[in-house]
Amino acid sequence: MRIVFMGTPAFAATCLSGILETGHEIVGVYTKVDTPKNRGMKLLASEVKQLAVSRGLSVYQPTTFRDDAAVEELRALRPELIVAVAYGKLLPQRVLDIPKYGCINIHGSILPALRGAAPVQWAVLNDLPETGVTAMYLNAGMDEGDIIGVRKTAIGPDETAGELMDRLAVLGADLLRDTLAAIAAGTATRTPQDPALATYAPMLDKSLSPIDWNRPMRAILAQIRGLNPWPIATAELGGTPFKIYQAQPAPEQSGAPGKPLALTKAGLVVACADGAILITRLQAQGGKVMPAPDYFRGHPIDL
Repeated sequence: MRIVFMGTPAFAATCLSGILETGHEIVGVYTKVDTPKNRGMKLLASEVKQLAVSRGLSVYQPTTFRDDAAVEELRALRPELIVAVAYGKLLPQRVLDIPKYGCINIHGSILPALRGAAPVQWAVLNDLPETGVTAMYLNAGMDEGDIIGVRKTAIGPDETAGELMDRLAVLGADLLRDTLAAIAAGTATRTPQDPALATYAPMLDKSLSPIDWNRPMRAILAQIRGLNPWPIATAELGGTPFKIYQAQPAPEQSGAPGKPLALTKAGLVVACADGAILITRLQAQGGKVMPAPDYFRGHPIDL
């Protein structure tokens, strides 16, 4: 099939790499415009663009499909199928109508659960036991199209959102290869989603970062894991602001929520609503990420 691929981050690049292992023809790759990053505000290409350029694929970066010229440029590629993975834009109906086999998407959840921009992170933030990836046909709604197939996986008890994202990308690429084969063979199925079961996963922002020590231990640990690698959970300990990268349960410890209870060889024990957590990896403001014992060895904290 003649395929146009649309995607932006590393998750999407893994899926694009999976398509390149098949015999399908990638006639164009669409991704977001290069964005300024870091202190020098240097323009950086998306992971999808970097892969596409390295493989000699044609790259397109329209800012919108409201522009007739952008739609006609896409139409001129004569795609038989559009594959969108974490592209970051909703496709209007006139784009969805272009390919004869329609437009499909690989979404990082078991739909209709966790529709939206950050399904992997919210699966961890919500302390779910499992999640997965869904292949679906796109429609004009947000992640509302008919389901083609699903792959499920358990979420590890210590797994961060970043680690889970990497695993789901591989799972998504595998599902995408199978989905393309089914579409080409005319055997792909369509199962409508039940809107009554829909939940949502909005974009993350830094307002989610501060830890509320009056919450239960499991909720705080899920927050730390779910916000890693961005925007990272935060807390003030002993008057110093920190980013908290890693923690684990601290059995048989308790105290006033937010109070540092003990400094061990493994890390700093801090009380929460129903016990305590052991912070093992953190970053002081202006410092580097390091094991908690290493930091507090040179910066004593009152207990």
